[in-house]
Amino acid sequence: MVPPDDVTSLAVPPLDHKDNQKHCCSPLIMDNNPEECSVCFNHYDDLLRPQCLPCGHTFCSQCIDKGIANVQLTCPACCTQHSATTAAQFPINYDMEALIRKHKSTQVEPLQTVAAKPYQGPARGISKMLWSLVEAQKNSISSLITACEEALAELGVYQGQLGDWKTQHLQLQDRLYGLVEQNKAAMELLELENISVVDMTTQGEAGKAQLQAMLGGLNIVNTAQEAITTIDTADHCNMEVEVWLQKCQELFPDVNAVHTSVKVQETIRKALEMMTTEAGVTADHVYLGDSASSIMIKVQEINLGICHEKLTVDDLRRMSEPVKRLVEAGRVLAVQQDQDGCRSARITLQDGKLYLHPLMHQPMPAYAHTLQESEIVGLMNPSCPLVFLDLGWAGSTRGRVTIQLKHDVGLSRQFVFLCTGQRGHTYLNTKLLKVVGKGEVGEYVYGGDYESNDGKGGAPLLPNIEGAECKYWESYKAGTVWPACNPQGARSTQFAITTIDNNEWEMYSDIFGKVVSGLDVVREAVSHSKITEVTVVDCGIVLSY
Repeated sequence: MVPPDDVTSLAVPPLDHKDNQKHCCSPLIMDNNPEECSVCFNHYDDLLRPQCLPCGHTFCSQCIDKGIANVQLTCPACCTQHSATTAAQFPINYDMEALIRKHKSTQVEPLQTVAAKPYQGPARGISKMLWSLVEAQKNSISSLITACEEALAELGVYQGQLGDWKTQHLQLQDRLYGLVEQNKAAMELLELENISVVDMTTQGEAGKAQLQAMLGGLNIVNTAQEAITTIDTADHCNMEVEVWLQKCQELFPDVNAVHTSVKVQETIRKALEMMTTEAGVTADHVYLGDSASSIMIKVQEINLGICHEKLTVDDLRRMSEPVKRLVEAGRVLAVQQDQDGCRSARITLQDGKLYLHPLMHQPMPAYAHTLQESEIVGLMNPSCPLVFLDLGWAGSTRGRVTIQLKHDVGLSRQFVFLCTGQRGHTYLNTKLLKVVGKGEVGEYVYGGDYESNDGKGGAPLLPNIEGAECKYWESYKAGTVWPACNPQGARSTQFAITTIDNNEWEMYSDIFGKVVSGLDVVREAVSHSKITEVTVVDCGIVLSY
C-alpha cells in the first residue's frame, strides 16, 4: 500500500487563499465551521453540496471531483483511500444540509441600533447558588431544544425518503397493474379461442354421428333405389365433414391467442421468480450499529442488510441495487480455507467492472457476506482472462495496469494464481526490478520476484509449465507481456513488459499477454529515477457479470 504521504489528496487552498493556509501533504485539519467545505472554504449550497465519504468526512462535490485521480480519491482529513470516478458516487449529507437550513432560519437581521444588554445576574432575593441552578436548567432546556431541532430535521429528511419510496411503490404498482391487464387480455383471447373450439367440436361430433348413420344405412340397403339414395346422402355428408376438417386446419390454432398467452405467462413468471420476499414473512434481524446514529444512517444499514445470509454468486452476476451497495460498502468477500487458515479477498466495483483482489490474512468486517474463492474465480471469462496490477511509487498516485492473458496457457494460469494468491503467493508488494534498454528501441521492464524481491527468485507454481507460443500479437510490440526468464527455471514467475516497439526482432515465442489499459502507467514508472521503488501495491483479476 502506498503511504499516505505519497498520494495525491483533494486539492487544498493556495497560499493566498483564506487565512493564508499552507499547502502540505499532511492530513487536513478540520475546523469548527461545519457549514463550509474545509478544503475550499466555500459555504455549501445547491451547487456545492456536502457529500460524505465512506470514512465519515464531508466535503463539497466540486472538491471531491477535483481530487479524483486514477479512479482513486484520498480523504484530506484522514488520508483514507477510496475508489471513485465521480463525486456522484458518494451520498449527499442530508443531515448537514438540514443543519445548515436550520442555522440560516435562526439567524436574525442586525438591528440598526444596538439595544442595551439586559442584566444577566440574579434577581434580588435569589441567592447565587439558586441562580446557578436556574442557569443550569436554562442550559439543559437549550440543549434539549437543539436536540429537538436536530431530530426534527432528521425526521424531515426521513419523511422525504418515505415519500420517495411511496412514489416508487406506486410506480411498481402501476407496472403490476399493467401485467394484470395483459394477463386479462390474454385470458379473453383464450376464452374466445375456447368458444370457437367448442363450436367446432359440436359441429364435428354431429358430422361424425351422420357418418356413422350413413355407414349403418349402407349396411342394410335392400333395393337399388335405396342404395342410390343412401349413397347420395352419404356423399353430401362426406362433403360437409371434409369442409369441417378444412376449417379446423385453417382456424386452429389462433396464432395471436397462443403467442400472447405464452408471452404473458413467461413475463409474469420471470417477474415472480425475481421476487425475494413473501407475504407474512417477518424481516430478518439487521445490525443497526450505534444507537446514536442518525435515522438515515440506520436506513442505509437496513438497505445493506437486505441480502444478509442470502448472497450467492448468481446474485453477483445479476448485480441488483442492494447487492451493488453491499459490494461498494466492502461487505462482500471471497474466502479460502487451507492449511494456513482462512484468508479473504476483497471484491470491488469500479467503472462498472467487478474486481477480485488477492487473498490475505486480514480481519473480517462486521456482518460481511462471504463466498468461496473458487466460485468467485469462476466468474472470470475463461476465453479472455483479464488481470490487473496497481503500480505505485514515492510521489505518485498509483495507477492500474490491466493485462489480457492468452487463455489455456501455463504461463497465463500461473499469472492468475499470483494475482489472486490462490497458491499462497502473490505479486502484491513485489518490486519492478530493472529497465533494459532505457529510452531505446525495444525498451522493457521486468519484475515479479515474489520470493526474494531482488531478481534472484520466483520459482514456478505449476509443474512442467509450458511457453505461450503465441503469434496472435506481434512480438515485442509495446505492451506485450512475456517471461523475463526460462518458464521452467528457478525464476519462472518473473515477467517483462515491452514499453517501446521493437519491429526489428522477429521472435514470436512465449508472449502470453498484452496490456490493454495502463501502458502509460508502466512508461511513467520506467521514467522514475529508481525503478526498484516502483511496487505492485495491489493486484487481482477482472470478473465478468
